[in-house]
Amino acid sequence: MFRTHTCGELRLSDVNKTTTLSGWVQTIRKFGSMTFVDLRDRYGITQLIFSESLNDKLEANPLGREFVLQVKGSVNERSNKNNNIPTGDIEITVTDFIILNKSLTPPFTIQDDTDGGDDIRMKYRFLDLRRQAVKKNLELRYAVSRSSRNYLHEQNFMDIETPFLIKSTPEGARDFVVPSRMNPGQFYALPQSPQTFKQLLMVSGYDRYYQIVKCFRDEDLRADRQPEFTQIDCEMAFVEQEDILQMFENLIKRIFKDVKNIDYTHQIERMTWEHAMWVYGNDKPDIRFGMQLCNLKFPAHTFPSQKDISSLISGVDFKVFEEAETVISIAIPGCCEYTRKQTDELTEWVKRPQIGMKGLVYIKCNTDGTFKSSVDKFYTEDKLKAIADATNARAGDIILVLAGAEEKTRKAGSELRLYLGQQLGLRKVDEFKLLWVLDFPLFEYAEEDNRWVARHHPFTSPKPSDIEIMINNNPVIDNPSEYLKHPYANIKANAYDMVLNGNEIGGGSIRIFQKELQQKMFAALGMDDQEQKHKFGFLLGAFEYGAPPHGGIAFGFDRLCAILGGSESIRDFIAFPKNNSGRDVMIDSPSSIDDKQFDELQIKLDLKA
Repeated sequence: MFRTHTCGELRLSDVNKTTTLSGWVQTIRKFGSMTFVDLRDRYGITQLIFSESLNDKLEANPLGREFVLQVKGSVNERSNKNNNIPTGDIEITVTDFIILNKSLTPPFTIQDDTDGGDDIRMKYRFLDLRRQAVKKNLELRYAVSRSSRNYLHEQNFMDIETPFLIKSTPEGARDFVVPSRMNPGQFYALPQSPQTFKQLLMVSGYDRYYQIVKCFRDEDLRADRQPEFTQIDCEMAFVEQEDILQMFENLIKRIFKDVKNIDYTHQIERMTWEHAMWVYGNDKPDIRFGMQLCNLKFPAHTFPSQKDISSLISGVDFKVFEEAETVISIAIPGCCEYTRKQTDELTEWVKRPQIGMKGLVYIKCNTDGTFKSSVDKFYTEDKLKAIADATNARAGDIILVLAGAEEKTRKAGSELRLYLGQQLGLRKVDEFKLLWVLDFPLFEYAEEDNRWVARHHPFTSPKPSDIEIMINNNPVIDNPSEYLKHPYANIKANAYDMVLNGNEIGGGSIRIFQKELQQKMFAALGMDDQEQKHKFGFLLGAFEYGAPPHGGIAFGFDRLCAILGGSESIRDFIAFPKNNSGRDVMIDSPSSIDDKQFDELQIKLDLKA
């Protein structure tokens, strides 16, 4: 046999045992007539000793880094123990060895503090995967998968596979398409999600379904996005929103316990979409820290339930605020001692193209109760105090104020809050805060097309109280400038997102299950009867055969693993990821195909300049 034990298995209790180990040579150290080798496999590292009696064989068969080696020997207690590894109390005195395979010198060191950059490590990903840091990431990924499957099995969910070669349907992103040789001129699409199939499974009576499934979207890439990604995809029949929330917050709590040994016992906070946007500036707020936004001025339509406090900044002829559509302030705790250099640096930060603001106003809340600002020429201390009170600032804080167009300013306030939270050490990677965001708008207005688009996807049901509004009103927008007055603008979706540390890790909804309401939804999105039948005739037909009420959720599996592993990038938790250009540089994919394949597919390639 090639091995009797792994390289991470032997302990002091195994002293005097005879063992056979196989693995890769990590390091080689010579001390006089003795040679020490660290042998590595997936399970750990064991130190080997080659005594003087093996010198002749070593000279005839010299070892090198990453050689595949088999050794036989006895387990002994180490005199110089290594407390950094589990096998550090023992070593193997080698009596014989065989080099099973040699290795070229690796292009980078196979260790945690490797000297290889991203490009070279991705090209030689099969070597990068040998590193302990990468192995731990994949072990965490497997632990999340195992925990999810165990929980869902206990809750009577069935793991049911759905097709990868499907029909192209609009779901918000570009499809990857696959030509069909047997059906010339026709194409499959790779699924952006198994959405319609899991709904059909509910119609079929499989009331609890799940998959840990690959999905595909042809999008521009970034750290938390890949062209192929994995979801924990789930659907349930005969449920309401509360049933979904309870079921899947317990799933995440189970994952926390199994993978991180964290008892997340307190109730997961819930927040409306409007509150998230008003208080945090985005719909996936990081609630590990405060520093909430205060909207000193905003268009009345933006947050209609919020109190107008624009009088605090008006009446002083400060045109920056007077002419701005929106003014947002944020209190930064304990930072009133910021120097001019620091406030100038923050001003330059918000003026970057990615943020797009023209400048920044600051108000220092001094510890003696006085105020100092960059707008002292316009605002009295009483006015500054009123702004500070509205912003919930305390003595010792500094208030930063942004002004401009509504959407840009809100996003800038959100980004500034997150940036300063990071700078002040408030976004701790070992602290986890979960949140449900609820009551999203069902529709968004597409100004360029003067029509409604689905904020989530076209299968999301309105809130029960809004169904009649949707059925009884025409979706056509007669006056584009007054679209906010249209009844559809106020319809809420029966949808929910789970947020972890400022990242959306899951999203779902209660689905439409009546044919008439689904047709109304498609019509609101600009689909006529013919287009509905062409794209979704199969689903509308299924709804005529006793479709039950149903809903579900999909969790971003890669993103969840990255957050639990303390990483910014999901690539670190995927065995063979693509780079930012969507390429696998290890296998050189995507690549061209030969003329014969084009002929078989009856496709002519016409690359336009």
